[in-house]
Amino acid sequence: MIDAAQISHLAQLARLHLTPEERAAMADDLGRVLGYFEQLNELDTEGVAEMQRPVALVNVLRDDVPGEVFAPEVVMALAPEHLPDGHIRVPRTVEQD
Repeated sequence: MIDAAQISHLAQLARLHLTPEERAAMADDLGRVLGYFEQLNELDTEGVAEMQRPVALVNVLRDDVPGEVFAPEVVMALAPEHLPDGHIRVPRTVEQD
């Protein structure tokens, strides 16, 4: 159902370095998963309404109320580094390749 080339492509997309044994196991596992979807395709769904979730979800949000505003001097004192023009410099959080 799923061949070695597809497993290699998926492993590359997921940045996985798989051994040949792991590739074979993944092919078996994915084949079983896809088999379950094939079984679902055989079901008669005539008259069954489409749905996104099996239960109704409602977001309960609170009102957005402005809070205390800090003075610029306080913010600058808390910042890891600030520039003379009033900007705050923070450490990089995302590494680039």
